[in-house]
Amino acid sequence: MSLNENLKYRSWVEVDLGRFAANWAEIKRLAGPGVKIMQVVKADGYGHGAIEISNAALKNGASFLGVANADEGVQLRVSGIAAPIVILSPATVSEIDQIIKYNLTPSVSDLGFARAFQEKARSAGIRAPLHVEVDTGMGRGGTIQAEACRSIREIASFPNLNIEGIFTHFSESEVLSYYNELQWRAFREVLEQLKADGIPIPIRHISNSGAILNYPDYHLDMVRPGLMSYGVYPSPETHDKASLLPVMSFKTRVVLVKEFPEGYSIGYGRTFITRRPTRIATIPVGYGDGFGWLLSNQGEALIGGKRVPIAGRVSMDMCTLDVSRIPECAVGDEVVLMGEQDGERITADEIAAKTRSISYEVLCALGKRAPRLFLHEGEADRVEPSLRRIFIPDEEKSIARIDSIIRHCFQTRARNEELGDAIYYEMFETLFGKEDRQLELRDDFRYRIRVRGFALEEDVQFGDTMRHHVPEHDYFRVTTHVEYTKVIRNPVFMIGCAGDNEQLAAFFEDKQCEYRWLLNPGENLVPERDFRVSGVRIDGEEIPLLKVESTKRGHEVWFGSEELKKKLNCRVRVEIEIETKQRKSNRLFSAYLVYPTRGMEISFWYGGTGIRNVRDVGFFAGKHPYPEVIREEGESVTLRLENDAWIFPTSGVTFVWDL
Repeated sequence: MSLNENLKYRSWVEVDLGRFAANWAEIKRLAGPGVKIMQVVKADGYGHGAIEISNAALKNGASFLGVANADEGVQLRVSGIAAPIVILSPATVSEIDQIIKYNLTPSVSDLGFARAFQEKARSAGIRAPLHVEVDTGMGRGGTIQAEACRSIREIASFPNLNIEGIFTHFSESEVLSYYNELQWRAFREVLEQLKADGIPIPIRHISNSGAILNYPDYHLDMVRPGLMSYGVYPSPETHDKASLLPVMSFKTRVVLVKEFPEGYSIGYGRTFITRRPTRIATIPVGYGDGFGWLLSNQGEALIGGKRVPIAGRVSMDMCTLDVSRIPECAVGDEVVLMGEQDGERITADEIAAKTRSISYEVLCALGKRAPRLFLHEGEADRVEPSLRRIFIPDEEKSIARIDSIIRHCFQTRARNEELGDAIYYEMFETLFGKEDRQLELRDDFRYRIRVRGFALEEDVQFGDTMRHHVPEHDYFRVTTHVEYTKVIRNPVFMIGCAGDNEQLAAFFEDKQCEYRWLLNPGENLVPERDFRVSGVRIDGEEIPLLKVESTKRGHEVWFGSEELKKKLNCRVRVEIEIETKQRKSNRLFSAYLVYPTRGMEISFWYGGTGIRNVRDVGFFAGKHPYPEVIREEGESVTLRLENDAWIFPTSGVTFVWDL
C-alpha cells in the first residue's frame, strides 16, 4: 500500500522498521560482541506496536523481550512469538498460572512470590526460569540489597525454579552521576558474594538505554534498550554518543476548513479569539488520542512542511489549527503532529517540553486509538489495528464465545459440521485437556519418510536385540527423520513407542515425552524389536542415550545431558531419527501434526521399492486449504507450506499406494 494513496484512516501512526533496524545496529555496536540484548516492548512497545516491534527485534538479533506484566507477555505468545519473555515489573501470585501456561519468565522481588511459584511449578512438573531483581537504590521493585543474597540462596534451593538472571535498575542513567556509580558498586557486591557462595547466575544485567550510552563498562551479560531503540535519546547529554533515528510518526488529515471574522471564539472556554480574519482547520485528534490537553494554544503541527499553531483548547476528539498562513490548505491534507514533513520536524522531546512531561509518556500515549502502519523501504506493507494491540479476552468471560468461533471455523474449513467438531474436540483434548499444559508452538516442521526393502543379512534381526523370527520380506524398513524448532523445557526427555491408543494417551500426559510413535495394530510388531531411535540432535549436537525400558504405558527411550540445562527455555532445533517396520500389505503411512506449527514439509521417499501410484490424502487446517504438492514420479511426494503459514492441530496426511 502506497503512502500516497488516500488512506482510509482518520489518523494513523507510522512505524519505520528500517529506522528501527538502523537503531539496532547502533545498539549492537555499543553493546559489543558477546553481550545479549533484551528488547523492551512494555506499554505496547512504547506505543509503537509490541507484536511487530518484537518480531523486528528478534530478526535483528534480540535474545529476550521485556514486558511489564503477564498480560503483555500473553499478547506476544498468542501472536506466535516463542522467544524468552521476561516480566520486568515484580510479578504477582495471581499471574503465576499465566506465567506457567504461556512460558513467561517472572521477575522475583520477594520470597513470598518465589515460594508460591515453586509450588505451582512443582504441581505442573516443570523447572521454570526466573530473574531476580535487586534494589540497589531505585527504591521501587526488587529485593533490598542487604537481603538479596539470603533470598537468592533460598530461591536457589527450590528444585523447580531456575535462577536464569539477576538485574538491577538505575534511577538516573540518562546522566553521569555519582549515584549511578554507587548503584553499580552495590550490584557488583551482590554478584561477588553470590560467586563466593557458589551460586552461578548466567545472565547479569543492569544497563538500560541511558547506561548503554553513558556507562559502556557496565554492560555485563545483557543490556535492556528501550527508548533508544525507538530513536529517542534519554537526555540531551547523550546525543553525541550514538546516531539514532526516530521510528514513530503520528499523522492525521484535515477534516474541515472554515473562514472566521475578527473577534470569533474557537473551542472550549473561548481561550482563542481571532484578532483578524482567520482560516481554521479542524483535525480529528484530541487528548483521547494522547495529544495532550496542555498543548492547547501552544502546540504545533506540520502542513505542507510548514508549522501551524494549535488554536484554542485541545478537545477529547478534535482540535483546531490556525492555517491562515497556508491559503492552499484543504480538506484531506496530511497533518503531521509528530514526525517529519518536507524537511521540517516535530519531535517527542519537543512535545514533552511543551506538556511538562517526558518523551516516554509522549510515545506511549500518542495515537493510542490509531492503527499502526509499519513501513518497509518507505511503503506501508502491514497494518496493525488498534484492537489487536489492546484487546486480550478474559478467559473466564469469553470461553464460550471462543469455543463457538473456533468450532465454526473448523466446520467451515472441513465443509462438514461433524468432521469440524471431531477435529475441534481432538485438538482441545490433546492440547488443553489439562489446566497446567503449557502452550506448545513449533516452527519449520520437517518430516521425511524413507521406505526401503530389507537386505538379506537383515532377514532375522532388526534393532539391537535378537527376537523371534519375522519374515522380513513381508515388511518395508521405514526410516523417519523429524525436525522442528521449539522452546526446550526439559534437560532429560523421552521418546515413547505405544502399542495402542491407551498407551499413546499416557505418553501425551507426560511433559517429558518429546515425541510419540504408535505401532500399527495387526502388523505383528514388537516395540523392543521393531522400533529404534537411531539418533537425537539438538542444535546439531548429539544427545546421549540414557536408558531404554518397557513400562505399562509402552516402550521408552530416554535422552538428556547436563549441557541441555544451558538451553532451557530457549528456542532450539530438534532432530529425531526413528527406524521401524511396516507390513507391505498395509499400503499406507500417516503423519500428523499435534501442535500449532508454522511452516511444514512432509516428504515420502519410495524409490526402488516397487511402490506405485502414491496418493496423498490429507486435512490441513490453517491459513491455506492445502499445501503445495511436489511429485517426482517413482521417487517421492512432498507436501510443503511456507514458514509464515500456520497449521492447526491435528492436521496431517496419509500416503496411500499400490504394489
